[in-house]
This record gives sequence, C-alpha cells and structure tokens, in this order.
Amino acid sequence: MEDRPYWNMEMEPLLNTPEMREIQQKRLKPQLEMIYERSAIQKKYIDSLGVNLDKINTLEDLQKAFPPMDKHEMRQLVMSNMGEGGIEGLLNDFLCAPLNDVVLLATTSGTTGEPTPYFFTQGDLELMYESMARVLWRCGLRPGDTVVHAMGLSMFGGGIPCILSLVNFGAGTIPVGAESGTERVVTYLNIVNMVKGEIDGVFMTPSFAEYVIEKCPEILSVEVKNLGIKRLLSGGEPGAGIDSVKKKIEGAFGCKIYDMMGLTSGFWCSCDHDEYQGMHFVRDDTCIMELVDPETREPIPFEDGAVGEVVGTPLAGDSLNLIRFNSNDIMQVFTTPCLCGRSGARYKVIGRSDDMLKVKGVMVYPAAIDNIITGFVPRVTGEFRIVLSEPPPRVVPPLKLKVEHGEDVPEHKLPALAGEIADKMHDAIKVRPEITWIPPMTLERSAHKTQFIEKAYEG
Repeated sequence: MEDRPYWNMEMEPLLNTPEMREIQQKRLKPQLEMIYERSAIQKKYIDSLGVNLDKINTLEDLQKAFPPMDKHEMRQLVMSNMGEGGIEGLLNDFLCAPLNDVVLLATTSGTTGEPTPYFFTQGDLELMYESMARVLWRCGLRPGDTVVHAMGLSMFGGGIPCILSLVNFGAGTIPVGAESGTERVVTYLNIVNMVKGEIDGVFMTPSFAEYVIEKCPEILSVEVKNLGIKRLLSGGEPGAGIDSVKKKIEGAFGCKIYDMMGLTSGFWCSCDHDEYQGMHFVRDDTCIMELVDPETREPIPFEDGAVGEVVGTPLAGDSLNLIRFNSNDIMQVFTTPCLCGRSGARYKVIGRSDDMLKVKGVMVYPAAIDNIITGFVPRVTGEFRIVLSEPPPRVVPPLKLKVEHGEDVPEHKLPALAGEIADKMHDAIKVRPEITWIPPMTLERSAHKTQFIEKAYEG
C-alpha cells in the first residue's frame, strides 16, 4: 500500500507558530457559539458567569471570562442539573450533539477516582482518526504495517477507539488486548513474528512492557528482543517519558518506544530522537492548550521550560466540548525547535495533581520517584510502592517506600543501597525516604497502569 499524507498535511509546518495562533483565534468564537447553542447546561453555565461571547476573540479574553474546570467540577455542574428526564435527558442537555448521534462511549481508566466518559459521534471519530494518523505517521508507521494492540480493550480510551483508528489508518491490526493475560499476549506476539518476520508496532503500557521483559523468558525461553518488535507505542502512564524506564525498555526490546497521550481533538506523541524530548502536540488546529498554576489556577505564560497544569479548549468536535477543561496533568512545556526537526510545542509529564504528595511542603510525584528507582536496576527490580499511613496529599515524614531488591543483591549490601537511593532522591526531589526492602516479584504486576500508592490507612 503506497504512502499517503496526513489528512490535513498543510497544518504540519504551522504547529506552534504565530500563524497557528491566528487560525485558533478565528475558530474560537464559532466553537463557543456552537457550545452555547447546542448545550443547554453549558448555556446556563455561560450565562451564570455573565459572559458575552461577542467579546471573546483571543486566548486572553477566554482566560478572563472562564475559570478552568476539572473533571470533578464538570461532574458537579452536570449532576446539579438533573431533572425529570433522568440520565438520558441530562446527557442530551449537556452534550453538544443528541445522544442518539453518539456511536461510541469510552472512558479514562479511572485510576485516580471515577472514570471520565468520552462520547463519540461519527464526526468525533473522524476527528480522532486524523489525530491518530498524524501520531502514527510520526512514529514511523504506514498503511499496511502490522500492529499488535496489547492495551486494555474494554471501555478504556486507548482500547476500541485506538483499534478503530488503526483500522481506518490502514494498518494490519491485531487486537490481542491486555485483558487476555501476559502469556497469551507474548504467545501472539511470537506467532505474529513467525508469520511476518517482524512486528512493525505494538501498543502496550510501559509497566506492562517491563513485565513482559521479565516473563518472556519464562513463557517462550527467549528474551523479548527475539520477538522482532520494531517500535512500542505507549500511553496511559508516564513511563515512556522517564529516561531510565525508556532506556530499560528500549534496551530489552531492541526497539524504539514512543510516548503518547490524548483523545479526539488533542493528541501528543514523542519523536524518535535518542534522548527524550517530550511529546509534540500535533493538534493546535483543533485545540488550544495552556498552562495554569495548580494552586492559584491563574494562567502561566506559555514559555520554554514553563510548568503547570494543562488546560484545553476544543476548536472542533460534535459532542463533548468543555471550555478550559483542566486535565490535572502537570506538564513542562518546551517551545524551542526540537532536535528531531519536527514541528509542534513539546510537553513532558511531571505528574498528576491527583497523585501529588506534599512532604514538608515539597511537592512529590510518583513518576519522579519511578525515574530514580528505575535508575538503580538491576540492583533493584524497578518495582516499588509508596506507603501512606493517612490520606494524601500531606505526608508526615519520612516518605515510606517498599522497594524490591534485585535477585543477586546480598542482604548485607541493602542498607548501603538504601542510602544511595535516599541520597539520589534527596538531590533530585529534596526528599529523603525510609526504604523497606522486599524480595523480587513480591509486588503485583499489571498489564494496565501500575498503582504506585499503597493506602495503609484503609486497613
């Protein structure tokens, strides 16, 4: 099958440029007017703020008129408008398209609470197809390539929506699904490799990839690099963007790993530069992204190196359109040209405000701890848990960690190793942990997102 361009290739060189800002401003008011006309609940919300949409022409106007809204506030807004029509009537009043036009429902994984639903009309699917096409193309995939999908298939946004996007792209799609279990996933990968000679791409969470590294020799009596995987496409958690995790996975698989996130109008993916450069945002034309302070919620200047919560406003889409939706993702943005030569501002995940811990006033994210712990492999397995004796975010010091030591580390060397890890953590994130050592393979592995928090206060 011959190469084909992006569906909207002319946007490629305009990402993160002044010209793109003009495009965004032209699309902003019509999108806001569409939301006002089609969503009764959001119309009521806009009126309650006293907003005159005729006066919204720029991002600055948008920021002054609308406060950021996270998923908890969104849910409260929606449920406060429950009427006689029940859930169906509520959704018809909230969405910008009739519920009968919705052809697919997906959700976030819900690891930090209740999952957030995403509604897709046929138009929303087409929007997602284009987003995924841009990402797949940047990762080196082409129509006709063989792709194995080994992420969650059920309601997860990275499941069926991803499968549909791959099929629409023209990839030879094999949906194994993480739910089928590690042995079946590894067995299917081996079969596909034997039939095709190699596998062009595999969708898999970073934590599952690390588990496959451990289990592949047990299941097939060969190392995972013998499966012929050319590239891993990972999302759902920040592992692929953590240097130590990235190097561990790429070294074991003998392939490139690409970090990605997003759904429908917003999408990010990393490039193939040897050193992680963050994820390029590829959909400036359909979504305005900005940063806000996680505590004050005030806008943060969109400058190289800035850190804040990512807030998005869609400029396209039929059904679920949320004005200044706060993702609760803490990211660092890079606006200078990437070393790979590709366009688009780049984002690096620091953590989630939902996961943030405060130790003596210092903000600590599990992803940062993961980066440090993984850097001590093979003296540790890379698996750890943060043990909380009371509900977060406040943590009474010391921060307690359970860490699996490596197979070949004698017990008498563990105190010194704990000291090394504590020193490294203190240097990097200004927190010195208390480490409890546990044997290898003690902690549960997951084909989905790893749960780094152990809630000792619940029993």
